Amino acid sequence: MAGGPPSPFARVLQRAVDVKEGEVRALLLSCAYYFFLLSGYYVLRPIRDEMAIASGVRNLPWLFTGTLILMLLVHPPFAALVSKLPRTRFISYTYRFFIGNLLIFFALLKFMPESANIWIGRAFYWWVSVFNLFVVSVFWAFMADIFRSEQGKRIFGFIALGGTLGAIAGAGTTAALVEKIGAVHLILISVVLLEFAVQCVRWLSALSTTEPHWLPEESGPRVAGLPEAEPERGYGVRRAEPVAEQPIGGRVLAGIAGVIRSPYLLGICGYMLLFTIAATFLYFQQAEIIDRTFTDRAVRTAFFAKIDVAVNVLAIFTQAFLTGRLIKWLGVALTLTLLPAVCVFGFASLGFAPLLAVLFVFQTLRRAGNYAVARPTREVLYTVVSREEKYKAKNLIDTFVYRGGDQIGAWSYALMGWLGLSMSAIAFVAAPICGVWLVVGFWLGRRQALLAAREGALEEIAAGPAAAVP
Repeated sequence: MAGGPPSPFARVLQRAVDVKEGEVRALLLSCAYYFFLLSGYYVLRPIRDEMAIASGVRNLPWLFTGTLILMLLVHPPFAALVSKLPRTRFISYTYRFFIGNLLIFFALLKFMPESANIWIGRAFYWWVSVFNLFVVSVFWAFMADIFRSEQGKRIFGFIALGGTLGAIAGAGTTAALVEKIGAVHLILISVVLLEFAVQCVRWLSALSTTEPHWLPEESGPRVAGLPEAEPERGYGVRRAEPVAEQPIGGRVLAGIAGVIRSPYLLGICGYMLLFTIAATFLYFQQAEIIDRTFTDRAVRTAFFAKIDVAVNVLAIFTQAFLTGRLIKWLGVALTLTLLPAVCVFGFASLGFAPLLAVLFVFQTLRRAGNYAVARPTREVLYTVVSREEKYKAKNLIDTFVYRGGDQIGAWSYALMGWLGLSMSAIAFVAAPICGVWLVVGFWLGRRQALLAAREGALEEIAAGPAAAVP
């Protein structure tokens, strides 16, 4: 690692985040990557949510079912790309596939008759729901691949800040322009932003392979030529950096096999399921409250965009100054329990008072807490698994398992409504579910600490002989 005092810019940055001198370029590129990715998505998100309500709140469970089926269909082709192509290529191909889809939707919404908009809107809802999870999952898998566990704890929260700023920019763009230029033309803005994200992938991947000195010395050196250890029951160690751009290889269904054989990955599945069930319950209650409060479609779209802006503005301070420090002070285990605790109290409050104001506060705190604290902490869990598990098992969990939780939440919500439970009663059912989620998060954090310590010990053993060579 390069010696000497940190640059003036690095010293300023270090007031907000515990970043080392050699990590600054990688950190800023990662922030830019996430900025463009989420700004592109948040241009689309309010449009998607409005289309979902326009197609009927009672049809939401079927929209969730269609999303789950699409997830199941898309994962095997992605896993095949991961097996056969270098990292930069399969990430770029994935993003440009979605860019091409956006251009198709633009043409359909622009030139098809208005009578077709309901079905196009449903397809767009399915597509955006798949797109969001896929591109963000790939982003965090890439981060877990190029940063170590120790680095992730320090800087993943600040990297998430780039996404928050992008989300504010995207949602603000939609709120400002949707009534002036129409929703369909906003799709082209999203296309441009996603192409910028692709270029960030290329620059960051080149940096991670040509400037390995941005790894901290205390993490242990990467050992040239050291092969990747075979994972034991799903627990892997980091591949040596010189082969990072080689195809990962392995079977297309290796992600499924990796999850089944690993208690750790199964625990992440449980955490994700409980997270999405709770989020789906709140999403349905949000849809009901907003549907009965607003009638104008443009007003609803603008209101969704304003919620997005409020959520992301609230998250900025936490990501910039607190997330890394929270993980350092509390550890991964306790930090993972913060969002479930918020949801326990939030659903209890919504049960007593299912009002728009309560919904707004709860949804804002839940989403801001997820983006600012829970998400970057959750991604630290993947820094201690093998590269194949980072891209295949993680993608399966982040997409299919995530949407599986949506399905469980959607249909169980519909069942409780059919049984006559009120909105308040359903909120009271959700609160103890979030309590179970809290316990699972604590267990995962403790397990991650054990695996990180094991990985550090293996790297010290591998580095020992190399350090002895004159």
